[in-house]
Amino acid sequence: MSDEKKPDEGAKKSEFVEETPVVTQHEVVLGGKTIQYSVTAGRMPLKNAKDEIEAQVFYMAYTKDDDRPAKERPLLISFNGGPGSSSVWLHLGTIGPKRAAQLPDGSLPPPPYAVEDNPHTWLEQFDLVFIDPVGTGFSRAKDDETAKKFWGVQGDIESLGEFIRLFITRNKRWSSPLYMVGESYGTTRGAGLAGYLADKGIALSGLLLISTVLNFQTLRFTPGNDLPFILYLPTYAATAWYHKKLAKIILNKPVEKLIKEVETFAMGEYATALLKGDRLLPKERIKLIATLAKYTGLSETYLDRNDLRIEHWSFCKELLRDRGVTVGRLDSRLTAQQGNEGGAHPDFDPSHAAISPGYTACFNSYVREQLGYESDLEYNILGGLYGKWNWGDGNNFTDTAGALKSALTKNPYMKVFVAQGFYDLATPHAAAEYTFAHMGLPAVRKANFTQCYYPSGHMMYIEEGCLAQLKADVLSWL
Repeated sequence: MSDEKKPDEGAKKSEFVEETPVVTQHEVVLGGKTIQYSVTAGRMPLKNAKDEIEAQVFYMAYTKDDDRPAKERPLLISFNGGPGSSSVWLHLGTIGPKRAAQLPDGSLPPPPYAVEDNPHTWLEQFDLVFIDPVGTGFSRAKDDETAKKFWGVQGDIESLGEFIRLFITRNKRWSSPLYMVGESYGTTRGAGLAGYLADKGIALSGLLLISTVLNFQTLRFTPGNDLPFILYLPTYAATAWYHKKLAKIILNKPVEKLIKEVETFAMGEYATALLKGDRLLPKERIKLIATLAKYTGLSETYLDRNDLRIEHWSFCKELLRDRGVTVGRLDSRLTAQQGNEGGAHPDFDPSHAAISPGYTACFNSYVREQLGYESDLEYNILGGLYGKWNWGDGNNFTDTAGALKSALTKNPYMKVFVAQGFYDLATPHAAAEYTFAHMGLPAVRKANFTQCYYPSGHMMYIEEGCLAQLKADVLSWL
């Protein structure tokens, strides 16, 4: 019995031999023009110094079938965030030639879900590569211990940097203009990768940051860190405006004007008050509470009890408590009833729950049935890696803004496109603006940035109008 194989031993062994990618041909009609393209679905092996495969990284590449030389065909590398998210959201939400069918307002129809052609695909402008980091999608490390090497800020950057090097080498794309797009934590990764690749001699033509977080001090509600309370405030105001929780005189203002007004208050009077701490005078506190209530729709009693500071999950739960619903974190316009009406935090995020099943079903149907990629592995839409992540920051907050600055210094031709939604309580726009304003860039490099804003949440592309505008803005930026 001692030499008998365990039931899954053979499966694990076969999983870590280099596999042959699946290639299929397709076409899509865009603006009356038929574009023929090939799709490659496979897993790229990442090897150690002993030439042993330590991980397999799943990717899907879309290449237009034409005779143009590589230098005339821009290549766009795409990934989402988490950490622990697959690339499905950008893939089937905005960039790829197929998308999860949805209603014009961004909501999904009842199941069963369907995949349809995406009239807003970026395939006309780029060849596309979607990467699932190790532990997401079909990407796997050879064992749990090895996985730890990839599940951290630096290990993640290094592994995807190696993937990119291998991809452009194997596919003869070294002369192609190279772009990257990341969303959410993918922007953290993207900024870090821009610096890492620059040090490896791989220069980017452009970096696209969708729903940006580079400096986690702007988002972490921890004791002694007042910055998030300041930077979230404009998004709280926009959310309260949307749900009509503010006075009529404020509701009559365009949301963009209200946001600018609240930004001025947040960066000035509110920030000064928080800096004073217990030294804030009683009359100053009373005045500040009244102003906060005016802009957030929360009661003065609630604001007083919470010492003038509003944590984002608490805001989600409290704003519409009188209506028996909570607002979403990814998109604060969406609401849902919760099981525990008396809790301080929501049971779940209604904006994530609204789309996750549809994207999961659509991707599995698409890759297995339309593309013929066969695997018994579960496709991990969200790999649950956040709590396992090695942030590697010691007593500091994770921050890849310095890596982006380094990349821009070494490659002054790299352009940066930034997209932010007004109703995003995961990565609020004011936090991104604060980060960019504190990078210490010379004026000539600040001109490399283009920032666009949308009446949307974290994933502005799930709505037809914002999806079309996002593509138009990217085309103008190129």
